[in-house]
Order: sequence, then C-alpha cells, then structure tokens
Amino acid sequence: MMTIFYFLIDFRTNIFFAMILTTIFVSNLLANDFGYPKPKRLEQQEEYFGTTVADPYRWMETNDTPELTAWINAENQLTEKYLNAIPFRNDIQKRLTEVVNYPKYSLPWNRTGKRFFFKNDGLQNQSVLYILDTPESKPRVLLDPNKLSNDGTVSLQNAVVSKDGIYLAYSLARSGSDWKEINVLKIDSGEKLPDQLNWVKFSDIAWHGSGFYYSRYDAPPEEKKLTAKNENHKIFFHQLGTDQQEDLLIREDREHPLRNRNAITDQEQQYLFVYENESTYGNTLEFKNLTQPGALFQTIVSDFQSEQEVVTVLHDMFYLLTDRNASNKRFVAVDPKKPQPEYWLDIIPESDSLLQHVVCIGGKFIATYLKDASNIVYVYDVTGKRLREIELPTLGIAGFSGNKDETEFFQSFTSYLYPTVVYRCDIETGECSELFPSDIDFKPENYVTERVWYENSEKNKVPMFLTYKKGIVRNGHNPVLLYGYGGFNISVSPAFSAYRLPFLEHGGIFAHVVLRGGGEYGENWHQAGTKLQKQNVFDDFAAAATFLINEQYTSPQKLAIQGGSNGGLLVGASVTQHPELFRAAVIQVGVLDMLRYHKFTIGWAWATDYGTSEESKEMFEYLFRYSPLHNIKSGVDYPAILVTTSDHDDRVVPAHSFKFTAEMQAKSSSNNPVLIRIETKAGHGAGKPVSKRIEESADIWTFIMDQLGMKW
Repeated sequence: MMTIFYFLIDFRTNIFFAMILTTIFVSNLLANDFGYPKPKRLEQQEEYFGTTVADPYRWMETNDTPELTAWINAENQLTEKYLNAIPFRNDIQKRLTEVVNYPKYSLPWNRTGKRFFFKNDGLQNQSVLYILDTPESKPRVLLDPNKLSNDGTVSLQNAVVSKDGIYLAYSLARSGSDWKEINVLKIDSGEKLPDQLNWVKFSDIAWHGSGFYYSRYDAPPEEKKLTAKNENHKIFFHQLGTDQQEDLLIREDREHPLRNRNAITDQEQQYLFVYENESTYGNTLEFKNLTQPGALFQTIVSDFQSEQEVVTVLHDMFYLLTDRNASNKRFVAVDPKKPQPEYWLDIIPESDSLLQHVVCIGGKFIATYLKDASNIVYVYDVTGKRLREIELPTLGIAGFSGNKDETEFFQSFTSYLYPTVVYRCDIETGECSELFPSDIDFKPENYVTERVWYENSEKNKVPMFLTYKKGIVRNGHNPVLLYGYGGFNISVSPAFSAYRLPFLEHGGIFAHVVLRGGGEYGENWHQAGTKLQKQNVFDDFAAAATFLINEQYTSPQKLAIQGGSNGGLLVGASVTQHPELFRAAVIQVGVLDMLRYHKFTIGWAWATDYGTSEESKEMFEYLFRYSPLHNIKSGVDYPAILVTTSDHDDRVVPAHSFKFTAEMQAKSSSNNPVLIRIETKAGHGAGKPVSKRIEESADIWTFIMDQLGMKW
C-alpha cells in the first residue's frame, strides 16, 4: 500500500538555522563516500546455455550466517544514520500516527443469525474480530490477536464459522511468514479448543460437519523453513478433537510436486470443490457430492488454460465466474450432471468491460465490473436479466458480502479521496444506510482525482489516475510519486489511504498508472505483460513517466517511483533501464534476481508470468536482458535508491534485496545514496503490525520527500 506522510514545522529562527546546518551535513554526506559495507565477492559463476553469469553474492541466499548477519546490521546502521540526519523524520512519524488514528471496519458477514466483522480502533497493531450474537445485541470481542504477542506480530489471517454457528476456525501468521497455524474456538464461550494444525500455507478453511478441509505442506527442515522450495501441497480433512497426525489425506500428487490445491464447500456443505493450479494463472476444477457415500470426484475443467471460481450452488446448479473463451470473463451455470465446458450456459455473457466479481445475495447476482480501472455494478436475476445499476459515489472500488437466502447485504466503497464506508442494504428494495461511516478528519473537497490518458509504448491510450490538492499548477516543478504494479493479472484500482494525505497536503501528486500485465482489461491485457512480453510493462511505466514530464506535471528531478513485490521488479528494471527519468526510487520486497527466483519457496509458481532461466535459451536471454540484479552497470549515475525487505519474507526471499543492494552499492557512480532497510519479525507485508508500518513508512517517505526537495 502506498504510504506518504506529512511533517510539522516550526519556523522560528533557531529551528530554521538548525535545518540549514543539517541540510549541509546531508549534502556533504551525499558528496562523499557513504561508507557502504564491503561484503565479500566470490568467484561464483553459473552457465546458462553457453553464457557464463557471475553471481558473487550468492552466499547471501543462506540465512543466519555470521557474515550475513554482520552485513545486515551494518547496512541497517548506515540507513539509520542517514535517515536520522534528516530533520523532519520524527515529524513525519508523528503526523503519520495522527492521520492513521481513526476507526476502520471490514465488510461484515452473517452466519446463523450472528454478525461478524473486523475493527481497528486506529492504532491497534492488528484488527479485532467482533460478533453480534443477535441483530439487536451490542458487539463483543470474539478474538483479539493483539493479545497473542507483545509486539503485535501475530496476525489473524482467516476466520471461518461452522455451518451450525458453534465454532470458529481461524489461521494465524507469525512475524509475517506465509506459514499459518489453524486453531478453533467455541463462539459462545470463546473457549479455545486443543486442535492446532501446523505447516499450513495457501489454504482455505472449508467446513463440513464437525470438521474442515485445509491444505498444507510437509514440515521443512527448521533451518530452511523460510527459503526451501514449497513442494507436494496436500489437502486434508481434520475432525475436531483429533490430533493433526490423524487427519485424513484427501488429495496429493507426487508426480506433480509443483502444483497447489485447495478445497471449498458450498453453503449447505453438499458439495466439495477442489481447485488445482501449477502457477499464478489457470486452474483445474473438480467436485464431489458429499451427501452420497462413496461418491467420486467429477471433473469440470481438466486443464490449466483458464480460471474458474465457484460463486454459489443454487437450484441444483453450479454458478462459476470464468475467463474460459472470454478474456473479460463471463458468468455461467453448470449442470452437475453435465459439468464439462461445452455444456455451460451463459448467465452473464462477456462484455467489453472486465467482469471482476459476482456474489449471490437473496437469489440475485451482484456483478462488479472493472471499466477503465474503476468499478461499475449491476444487479441481475437468476436468468441473467439486468435489473438495475448500483450507483457508486465516484470513481472507486466497491465490495459486497451476503448470503444467497437473505435479502440483507453489506456494501463497502472507497476511492483515492473517499475513505472506506460500509453500508447495510436490501437486495429487493435497493435501499442502503450507513452502517460504519468514515470517522477521519479529512476534507476531500480540497482535492481532486482526475483520470488522464497517456499513450503506452504501443501508442494505445491507457488510464492513469492523478490525485492532488486543488490549485496545483502544471509548471514542471511538482513532486510526483509514480506507482505501478503490472503483473499476475492483479488489478490495482482506486483506494483510499490515510498514509497518503500528508503528501497531498504539501503539494505532492500521487500518480497511479495502469500497466499491461495486470488484470484491469482482462486476460489478454495480462498476457501482454508476461514472459517474452514482460518488457512491455517496463516500457509502459517509462511512457507514463515521460507523459508526466512532457505535460509539465513534474520533471525528472521531482519524480519518485515506488513498487512492491512484482512492483519492486518494475521499479528495479526501471532504474536500471532509465536512470535519467527519476530522482528517487523505493524498491519494496522486490523480485530482482530473475535467473534464480524460482528456486525459493513459492517462486516456481510465478513461471507463467516470468518464464524461467532454465526452460529455453530464448527465455534465459530475455530474462537476462532485464533482470535488475544483472543489469547494474559501473559508472552509471543512478537515482537515489532505498530498498526495503524483511527477515521473515518467505514469499520473495530477502536475498533478492540483499544481492541487488550490494551490487548497486559496488557499482553506482552517482552521489545519490543506495540504502537498504531490513525489518525484523516481518514478512512480505500481510499482517504487518500498524506500529511497524508507521515506522517503515516514516522512513520511506523521509527518504523520498528529502530527495524531492519538498518543503515543510
């Protein structure tokens, strides 16, 4: 999530001169040797299709060695020293704490007459799960993850209520790791049961009777639990009151160890559906009738050429959202007696906008479309007849929750300038009332979001959202933060962030660009930014930056870029390909070694987007041409760079960030800093405590706002 901060000022003379002196100190630091640590460079090499590639920092892929620990400590000390010399660092953190401190709510959901929702009072490290036992009762705390650790690093990731409403199964993550443990409690009393399931990863919780289906791996060696390749994903059934060792194995595939599988059940728990995937795109789908003893699994889709999502089971029919033969997706009815794709019946056919989500509420379907990266929403009956549009306040994104046999449902809405509001609605009448209004002290009327159209590298018009304070003049001197993602069919749509407000208050422009490789325009759009077309993503990003400069929104000296994970790859490739376009870059938990990414944890699953260095000479050469780590050149004037990662990131292992930073520090010839910030007891981002987010965000934006010369 993008986080940008505001800082307070005291214009008294003594503070003013103190700031000048500190600025002189920072400038001298920039002009001289930064005192980078000097890690060892080994003569490590590897040959790919006749090309020898040096990998001098491969030793950094092994965690917890004394040498790596010493290097991490030295780098963190250097970054701390640099940031601490910037006078407004504490003011940014103070202001950030102020703007984040307001109540935030999730979409509620109803089960067996009870209502559940998450709430964060403002600065709680983790959101708390509440329950209303009846519609008239007051909310009570059902589960508070803040009480599970002293530092807020245990997060609640999933919470699923049993069909009878007696039990809650929930998964916990520790220190940001993708590894989860599943626990169970009694909802009425809050009593925690002895059931505890370990080594769970990438798993739903699917209740059936007094037990549930879940997915896990075999336990890895303790010293490799954050780096070892994840293989042989299995589905089990756990019966309450039994030990995990007694769990019933439902599905495994030793012949295809690099496939993941997941199980869900429908609302009545009549059917078990099993998904299988071998990468980040495409899945098979099977089902079994749980009411028929001895029933076998039946296949709906057997290949990985499309994606299918089970929305509901209604009137003895399955309803799926799929992109099979429909790049922008369609909504279909499937007869379980003839489940193969050739018998599917279109309920909502493909259109020129992406059909993003469908939910069944009160026997009707709420369909959410993504049109030019913003939502439009319609209500359909069971035959596919459009009944009405659900009007949204402005450009933004909506969410919905409800049950197929209840007319009450819940709706959320958010946009860049619209803090999240939750409504309680009726599917029959369309009437809505605010259930959880926003309680943040913010005046959106002082700001504006415009959707502009830039030409991407193929001269196609593509949207970019610009949010800024009214009255900004396009004079080429505005500080701009450009953010993009462009990968894995993920749509990055308008959303509110309190972290962003102080940057806007002080004249900053937040620019969010739509890139190929994402999901904003369907599967064809996604494929146009994958494998041998991945360079399109970086070219589109450069085209967006050039547009902002040519249209006088900003200049290269006032332009910063930021991205995380696959977006970190985007930023890493951008600074190595176009260092002249940017003043500063923040690379967060980035995929930066494109030749070896697939050798760690779940990295192999990204191959449908990236390809691998081992699959062909052509693919290796393509990856080698843009891999950020392998395209750092000596003597280049690179922008100021801040890399961030975490010691428990087992999604994109921190070795990517370590190796990139060491190589950039060794080769960059500019007077701009190359820094790395390594967080402890944190992972890829999910579940990070609010306190850690504030600290990290304050450091990131101290760095960026100082580099952009912003006034405070």
